[in-house]
Amino acid sequence: MNKPYSILLYYCYAQIDNAEEYRDEHHLLCLNLNLLGRIIVSDEGLNGTVSGLKEDCEKYMAALKADPRFAKTDFKIDESDEHAFTKLHVRYKSEIVHSGLRHIDPNKRTGVHLTPQEFKALKDQEDVVVLDVRSDYEHSVGRFKNAVTLDIENFREFPDKVNELKEKYKDKKVLTYCTGGIKCEKASAFLLDQGFENVYQLHGGIIKYGMEAGGEDFEGKCYVFDNRVAVDVNKVNPTVVSECYVCGTKDDRMVNCANPVCNLHVPICEKCGWEMEGACSDACKEHPEKRAYDGTGYYQKEMNGYNPLKGFNRKKKTDVHI
Repeated sequence: MNKPYSILLYYCYAQIDNAEEYRDEHHLLCLNLNLLGRIIVSDEGLNGTVSGLKEDCEKYMAALKADPRFAKTDFKIDESDEHAFTKLHVRYKSEIVHSGLRHIDPNKRTGVHLTPQEFKALKDQEDVVVLDVRSDYEHSVGRFKNAVTLDIENFREFPDKVNELKEKYKDKKVLTYCTGGIKCEKASAFLLDQGFENVYQLHGGIIKYGMEAGGEDFEGKCYVFDNRVAVDVNKVNPTVVSECYVCGTKDDRMVNCANPVCNLHVPICEKCGWEMEGACSDACKEHPEKRAYDGTGYYQKEMNGYNPLKGFNRKKKTDVHI
């Protein structure tokens, strides 16, 4: 059964002159199409996750593809019954993914892009190491079977791990992967820069692997940066790898601690969720600011006077045509 909404995940490394001006233009384009989500605009390109009605998302993709700078953008498209976001944020930042590797240009040199089927064929070979370049809270809920994972809270910590990786895997074929492919562009390029010779990346990331290769051997769920939190990928041999933070049973139900001061984002099973009233510990359960638990472990952020047209003259909305 077709669902009325689409969720788009995409990025494109491309030079954007006057990127801060283009941010405004892009914001208005999204408003015209009633899209919600998060988009980063930088001098080095675009990185976004948005949701909207299918026809509006089609118009958005067509508008980006019509711009020569973004013609090569590869969209990962999922269906949904509703918006995956409640707000629209289009922000200018120095990088489209925070890595601290401003000197690395993936358009000049990066790892060999592998299709999902090529990745699947290579990943279990003896001279291969599969490297997860995501943060620990992401791979804790799901990762490829036998993958090397990194103890990092943010991708900007990745460069600090490379010497450690070099000691163990420099002579191996290194297959990098992440959620949608964007982190691998700079991760694989930096590995090459640091002396690794055989570096590859899963083009389109875990999401595309699930769509085109059935997700085989991806264990657990894939963490995503929208209201779904984590999504199923593996249709072939699915497993659960994460454990309830409270009782230790296998569970992949991601929640935020009901104590807003803590707000820890971890798996908590449904039983413990109700028993702990959404809290991750006894101390958080007794905290005076604890939020009311409704069984989801998801707490909608306050709108705080959110206005998507803030900073714009309303008549400007008609200045961008589709």
